[in-house]
Amino acid sequence: MTVADLDPIRAKLAGLGRAHTPADVAAAMRAEGLLVSDASLFETVEAIRRDSVGAGPLDPLLRIDGVTDVLVNGPDQVFIDRGTGLEPSGVRFGSESEVRRLAQRLAAGAGRRLDDAAPYVDTRLSDGTRVHAILGTLADPGTCISLRVPARRSFSLQDMVDSGSMSAVGAELLTAMINARVGFLISGGTGSGKTTLLAAMLARVPPTERMVIVEDSRELAPDHQHLIRLEARPGNAELIGAVTLTDLVRQALRMRPDRLIVGEVRGPELCDLLSAMNTGHEGGCGTVHANSAADVPARLEALAALGGMARDALHAQVASALDVLVHITRSATGQRRIAEIDVVDRDRESSWVRAEPAVRFDERGRSALGPGSHRLKELLSRS
Repeated sequence: MTVADLDPIRAKLAGLGRAHTPADVAAAMRAEGLLVSDASLFETVEAIRRDSVGAGPLDPLLRIDGVTDVLVNGPDQVFIDRGTGLEPSGVRFGSESEVRRLAQRLAAGAGRRLDDAAPYVDTRLSDGTRVHAILGTLADPGTCISLRVPARRSFSLQDMVDSGSMSAVGAELLTAMINARVGFLISGGTGSGKTTLLAAMLARVPPTERMVIVEDSRELAPDHQHLIRLEARPGNAELIGAVTLTDLVRQALRMRPDRLIVGEVRGPELCDLLSAMNTGHEGGCGTVHANSAADVPARLEALAALGGMARDALHAQVASALDVLVHITRSATGQRRIAEIDVVDRDRESSWVRAEPAVRFDERGRSALGPGSHRLKELLSRS
């Protein structure tokens, strides 16, 4: 049944002034001259349900095992990613207006506005699925919807070893980092698995320690018994009531954290995180977007500038707060793996921090020591 067929049925059901029943749907179908059979009634009821709750026609895609992303590029292109790159889903929308209506309903369900005056939105569904939508007034080939599906299970470091994402040596080093309470960041591109890796590492934090996690959108779900999760909140339609990551980092410091974690460092909250890590909060960590570990210092400079921190102050703070950088990559085939572990070193001449390779891993997980390996060994000996 097409969207055009459903519209008059929906209109009749809306006029009931109450929740509709299958009998109401059958009566509306007959009023429109449609054949009512058990099969057609079931199909119509299910189509109305899909178009009224959840992600509509995208719901079946979100339930496919292993799917991490569902991407809608206008009415005719819907792709999924289940770890091996993008692939066509076979789902199509009847029209641009149908895509727009779904995007607006998803936004409204999260209390957000999406219209020509506010043509894009970034929010989260009740099940944790992240939603970004931008209307066709700005995008070609039409309204675009991007859904990031939360992990249905927690992965351990051993799971990652078994899947080939890292070697046993890599897992031992990451565990030693947690035990030594080093300050670290996990870097990588979008979809490289930074959050998954961080959650697996945090599961190794001793159960006697209290973790406070600050996130823009809730994604981290480590298997740990003493965990507090704080989530930022955007402003309403009047731009009132926003709670930023910077606000939450400052609140987290008053909650007696043994470990302070920022799910993704992406703005001025970096300044507060570094300050916290330099005032006795050891073992702080987070993730950051970067093309390589060597690019992380420059990325941090850009983020610190948003918080009004000067370049020399940023490098001084990083040198004292951060010990290690872990870089994770994703290959063209979708394989995620740890590429290298670097130590944070301060150049004696310029005083700027840099990432010095300590251990590098190839596609087969084989490791090669770098010039920073001795420093890494010293850091990990604190455990």
